[in-house]
Parts: sequence; structure tokens; C-alpha cells
Amino acid sequence: MIHLESKDNQLQRTMKSRHLFMISLGGIIGTGLFLGSGYTIGQAGPLGAVLAYLAGGFIMYLTMLCLGELSVAMPVAGSFQTYTTKFIGPAAGFTVGWIYWLGWAVTVALELLSAGTLMQRWFPGSPIWVWCAVFGLVLFLLNALSARTFGETEFWFSSIKVSAIILFIILGGAALFGVIHMKGGQSAPMFSHFTEAGLFPNGLKGLLLTMITVNFAFQGTELIGIAAGESENPEKTIPKSIRATVWRTLFFFVLAIFVLSGLIPWKEAGLIESPFVMVLIKSGFLMRPML
Repeated sequence: MIHLESKDNQLQRTMKSRHLFMISLGGIIGTGLFLGSGYTIGQAGPLGAVLAYLAGGFIMYLTMLCLGELSVAMPVAGSFQTYTTKFIGPAAGFTVGWIYWLGWAVTVALELLSAGTLMQRWFPGSPIWVWCAVFGLVLFLLNALSARTFGETEFWFSSIKVSAIILFIILGGAALFGVIHMKGGQSAPMFSHFTEAGLFPNGLKGLLLTMITVNFAFQGTELIGIAAGESENPEKTIPKSIRATVWRTLFFFVLAIFVLSGLIPWKEAGLIESPFVMVLIKSGFLMRPML
């Protein structure tokens, strides 16, 4: 095993395997799933949406295998930007670093806007910018703390998101197959929404367009590589975290999309309202707010 960590790297290796795992898993459960999944279902159809997330998961799996090999050999904070600089060239590394920064800068802005939009469900009269400022300040404070504190905070917040997805899959699956009665006495849809739309209701073009949203939804798994420079015993923690993240991500995403596609008619899915909220309303677990 070759270790090429620089002597100038004075980072504290305080992150454990559970921190890396939850940082990566929690990082991808966000706007891409909670809001972007509605667009995917509306464009690709129910079956197409499931296939799109399976294809995106396969791409993520191959990418994480490569990143895992490099992160174990070179557990540095620069991650793939450092690898690109060393093995391809400084110009390529410079480009990759800034493109990655730009990608996350846009993503953070999108996440804050999405959070503000969702908060208006409970506080309809509040301006979106106020919630953007509140969540932005909380995000800054969490990142300004020590690596261990950040990892611990991410672990618990990510656990909440993962628990919510598991609970949704259980309740949504029960409503899908008639174990729980739908609101208004509606019959359980079973597989009716899958069969009525066909494989690709908007053609192959609709499926290909959704791949941008799907791959965006998987953004965040690479954070394992970014955090490698601050992890304890990276030779053991990184491979373990990558394996657990990849398979559990596919499990959560594909099952959640399957439940969403089965409960929501594909023509009603979109970006106006979270499909998760639509399902909970249809199932009677959530009420629409009084405006």
C-alpha cells in the first residue's frame, strides 16, 4: 500500500466510519430526491423513473469504486482534485477543483431555495429569503466547528433523514398494496400507474433528459473521498463506508421512487410540490395547511 500524504497536511483525523457513512448517505438525500424525483417521474414515467435511478446508481457505483481505490492510496483532503493534479496535470486539477466548487456553490443555493419553498407550506406568509438566511447561517456555523463536531452533527441529522425515508417507504408501501386505506376511500392503486403509462410515455428523449436530474440526486457520495483526509484509519473506514453507502443508497432511492411512482399518477408529478408530500396527503397521513 502506497501512502503519499504530504507532510504539510496537519488535519486532525477524528472522523470515524459511521461519520463518513452518514455524511455521504445524508449528503445525497436532499433536493434531488425530495423535489427532483417528481420531475423524473413526470418525464420518464413510473417504470422509466425506476430504470433511470437504477442506471444512475450503477454509474455512482463505478465512480465510487475508483474513488475508493485512490482515497485509500492517497487519503488527502484534496481528494480527486489532488489526484487529477498529480496524475493528469496542474491545469486539469485546477479546472476540476473550480468546477467542483462551482457545482456545490450552485447546489447550496438550490438547497436553500428549496428549503425556503418547503417551509412556506407551514408558514405561507413568510418570505423565502428569510428561511434561506436562517438555514444558511446554521450551515455556516456547523461547518465552522471542528471536524469531529461537524461529523457528529451530520451523523444525527442524516439519521433523521434516513429514518424519514424508511418510514415513508413502509407507510407508502402499505398504502400502495392496500394494507392502509387511501384517503377518501380510494382503492389501492397496486401496479395500475405502472401499466397505464407504458415504459416511456414521453419517449426515450424524456428518459435521457431525466438522467441529469438523477445524477444530480446522487451528488454527495463523493464526500467520502473529501473527508478521507480527516478520517481515522482510512484503509479500513473508507472501503467499508463506500460499500455501505452505495448499496443502501440504491436501496433507499429505488424503493422510494417505486413507491412514489406507484401512488402518484405520472402526469401529476412535477416540481411544484414535493412528491413525498403528495403521497402523504393522498394516504391521509398529512393535511394540507390552512391558508
